[in-house]
Amino acid sequence: MKDYLKKIIIAKNEKAEELRTQIKDATTADEVRALGATLDTILAELQEAKDQLANIESEEADRSADEIGENNAREFKPMQTITSAKMVSGDVRNADTGINSMEYRSAFKDYVMTGKPIPEEIRDNTLTTDVSGTIPTVIVNRIISKLEEVGKIYGEVTKTSYASGVQIPVANFNVTASIVGEGEGSTPIKATTTSITFTHYKLRCEISMSMEVATMSIDAFETKFVEQVSSAMIKKIDDLIVNGTGVSQPKGILAETPEAGQALEVENLAYNTLTDAEAAVPEEYEADVKWCMNKKTFMSFIGLTDANGQPVARINYGLAGKPERTLLGRDVIITKHVKDFADGNIFAFLFNFKDYVLNTIYDMGVQRKQDWDTEDMRTKAVMSIDGKVVDKSSLVTLKKKAGG
Repeated sequence: MKDYLKKIIIAKNEKAEELRTQIKDATTADEVRALGATLDTILAELQEAKDQLANIESEEADRSADEIGENNAREFKPMQTITSAKMVSGDVRNADTGINSMEYRSAFKDYVMTGKPIPEEIRDNTLTTDVSGTIPTVIVNRIISKLEEVGKIYGEVTKTSYASGVQIPVANFNVTASIVGEGEGSTPIKATTTSITFTHYKLRCEISMSMEVATMSIDAFETKFVEQVSSAMIKKIDDLIVNGTGVSQPKGILAETPEAGQALEVENLAYNTLTDAEAAVPEEYEADVKWCMNKKTFMSFIGLTDANGQPVARINYGLAGKPERTLLGRDVIITKHVKDFADGNIFAFLFNFKDYVLNTIYDMGVQRKQDWDTEDMRTKAVMSIDGKVVDKSSLVTLKKKAGG
């Protein structure tokens, strides 16, 4: 089984590299998105195979540890635990020293909770000096899954994992038709091809793990760790997707300048506010565009009705019991990262969130430090991130007119 999984891992890695090459050579945004979706599937399958292999090797490590414990008992060494046997003796330590091994995960827990350094013989080869240890892949996968679950905006955008510096082509085709006479030709339209390049910015969050967690199992520790890291990071990621300046951080949606006629200024929240915004959305983008605003602004629309007295805003409750909001039948994403309806503020916008690409390199690591004011020990989690709008044609912004 191990050999079979290793063959799958090699094949998936080769396929992923092939897709990355195809993405680099792609000429249209649709092609990039399609290849990116295929790449995401391959990477998910690759990670699943790695996790299965890690579980098998972990079980083998546990069986080896049990045998060591039995040998120690026969030699009347009751104070030598299985853990110390695995950590101290290089001869008996299982060959699996990857970051998914139980040995590394246990050492990682000790480092986060007590600051005990991860032993050199099992430490990963971290490429950055900003972290003291890499978060095990199995924990990273749980963090990513949690981000998808709780991130309102993160869950909507396109996610990629391109290497820093790779140019991704984005083609815009302005094709028009014309009537020509018999035997006449039409003027060819050239496709304008541009590209975007992702760099990597370090996203940091500080978490505080209570000492009670230190006495719990590894699973309990990892659950708490995932909860705290994902909660801290998703708040900042959602904010960056909307408001990032593009200077030493990802460029957010609202940092883009909308196309002509798609940056609207309004005096008050009325029915025509919504209809004017809908009219500004290009027809070819209207199927996938969603509203984005904060809850206070949405609730201001609740009392509005159309000419027939029907409310323009609705709140339904899905199968999970979570509210599903719409304006004129269009989905609304509620987030505190969009400003209130006040002079000079962009208080709402329409956008196809799939046209925002968030590039993340999940080489997540941690570093501990002491707060000298409170003497608390804090753990800093670090990951690489960048993001850009690849097609702003669907963006329509609504700004409160000053003095309106």
